[in-house]
Amino acid sequence: MIRILILIGFTFLFMHLHATGDISKYINMKYSYISFSAIFILGFLTLVQFYIYGKSDESEHQHDEACSPECGHDHHKKPSRIKNITVNSILIFPLISGLFFPIASLDSETVKTKGFHFKGLENEGDFGEHQFLKPDTSVYYGKESYNTIMDKELQPFTKGDAVVLHDKNYLKGMESVYYKPGIFLGKQIQFKGFTYNAEDQTKSKSNELFLLRFGIIHCIADSGVFGMMVEFPKGTSFPNDKWIEVDGTIETQYYQPFRANIPYVKVKSWKEIKKPEEEYVYRGY
Repeated sequence: MIRILILIGFTFLFMHLHATGDISKYINMKYSYISFSAIFILGFLTLVQFYIYGKSDESEHQHDEACSPECGHDHHKKPSRIKNITVNSILIFPLISGLFFPIASLDSETVKTKGFHFKGLENEGDFGEHQFLKPDTSVYYGKESYNTIMDKELQPFTKGDAVVLHDKNYLKGMESVYYKPGIFLGKQIQFKGFTYNAEDQTKSKSNELFLLRFGIIHCIADSGVFGMMVEFPKGTSFPNDKWIEVDGTIETQYYQPFRANIPYVKVKSWKEIKKPEEEYVYRGY
């Protein structure tokens, strides 16, 4: 019976995530059909488990009627209680956390907690579990295949005088800029995000900060915080977690904390905006 309740719980959890839209906090919505299919699969497995439970209960009742008290059979033999408790606890925990724990809204405190380090920039090929600043899908391809794909994907962003990044092309556009920043030098760019003041920046230039967005490439396991350094006119500063949209030109500079040349935006104009309803961005292919 516990297995049936657990299956019902998981079926309801997936239904709840899709009904509320919270499923987008865990996976790239391109793959939402997989988790949506899980609702029907889990529902079917629940019905199967009901059938098995009913048959086993009926079989046990018939067996008890056929045996006499002196038959010598152990009618109370049960599986290991400790094993059952352990397995059920492991299965129940994600149900409790998914249904009753609030989904945290990621912000600058998350960036600070995870540590503001950019291994993808410091040492090529050395990646942490989560990505930072620079979207990098090369870990999913061979080097030659990755270069072929990126050479094709950056083409739409090289046409015209300006790169305009929105929710649907944000990660693809950012990866293109970091992939070949030389092509984009002097090009106008427009994008939005939340502000983050790194400690090293605050000490050196208060008008330099990072404009970031949390993104998901495939699922929450490869999520990261992506964006660019932006330089405002002198005397301009923002607190953390202020959502703004900037318009400026792409330049490059050597940034000592990362020990690397990185692209940044020399801001010409900007405006404060409301936090978007969908804070995450997703990688399109």
